[in-house]
Amino acid sequence: MGVFSRFLDIVNANINALLDKAEDPEKMIRLMIQEMEDTLIELKSSAAAKMATLAKSKREYNEFEEEMKRWQARAELAISKGREDLAREALLAKRQVSERLEPLLSQIASSEELISVAKSEIDQIEQKLASVKQKYQTMVDRANRAKEEEVVNTTMRRSTDDRFAEMQDQIDRMQASNELNRRNASLDEQFRKLEEMEELEAELDELRKLAGGKE
Repeated sequence: MGVFSRFLDIVNANINALLDKAEDPEKMIRLMIQEMEDTLIELKSSAAAKMATLAKSKREYNEFEEEMKRWQARAELAISKGREDLAREALLAKRQVSERLEPLLSQIASSEELISVAKSEIDQIEQKLASVKQKYQTMVDRANRAKEEEVVNTTMRRSTDDRFAEMQDQIDRMQASNELNRRNASLDEQFRKLEEMEELEAELDELRKLAGGKE
């Protein structure tokens, strides 16, 4: 595909529509940027060549004008010296040089028009490229924000889960401790009752002994 065809494709392209249809919009926009940059390089290279041709044509035009002035001066000198024959030859040479100026003027005008068109094309693609790069940066920024938000959400979920797990562990430890305390308290109570019963039995034995001695 020629550079002009690529230029038309780029300028006429509906970037948003292409991105909407793309399976991988980020990859698509990177390819667009690369294509535009390559096209810009070719357009600028072509414009530089046209500008070089224009500069050469203008230089030749100026040289021919100077040559015409020299022949005019020679014709005037010949007339002043009474040499009409030489004056005639000088004017003929001047006319021959003048005939070479007309195609140069046409070439200069054509080159200037082509350069103007090339500059316009370059400006259009540079504007389109800037717009696409901005869209790409927006996509990258959104993707980065989404990743950052995902990291934050994941961290928060993990942090919350960890806190709940820690609280549940504390509750479990407290329940186990309370259960153990209840068991210990119950055991102490049972032994205390046994000890009281034993003391009561001992007192009863003493009373029995006393009662038996009186009989």
